[in-house]
Amino acid sequence: MSSCIDKAEVVEMKDTVDTNAERKAWMGLFAKAPAGRVAALLDAVQARPDFTWLRPPEIGSVMVQGRAGGTGAPFNLGEMTVTRCALKLAGGEVGHAYLQGRRKDDAEAAALIDALMQTERADDLREAVIAPLKAELAGAAQARAARAAATKVEFFTMVRGED
Repeated sequence: MSSCIDKAEVVEMKDTVDTNAERKAWMGLFAKAPAGRVAALLDAVQARPDFTWLRPPEIGSVMVQGRAGGTGAPFNLGEMTVTRCALKLAGGEVGHAYLQGRRKDDAEAAALIDALMQTERADDLREAVIAPLKAELAGAAQARAARAAATKVEFFTMVRGED
């Protein structure tokens, strides 16, 4: 049997850089942010610009899958409510949002920030919205890890003297 992909293509694919990595990171921050926080950060920085809805905020559900032990075969864990939207700024930049829960205002704010991050305002938003949100979520993760560490039980074996 012959392979459809030669070795040179594999090396080329392996060395590709994900040009959307930064965008994926800030979209992940918006999705994990507490309710109301994304909208509050945006509103503290600037007034919301004019835009056109490509897809107004809508609430639906998605099936969440899990894996046994994190590596096993996938199984349907359950449904989760999500809010999604897409918009277009006057300059043509398109922003998307997909958030857990029923959070239409946060979805609008997240899509606006996503679109504005494609403009000259990107550095201001990175400093005033994304950096504080990233720090808050990291602090919350540390606090959660500290609470979990406080319940850790360490087992050890004592020498019984029989040997």
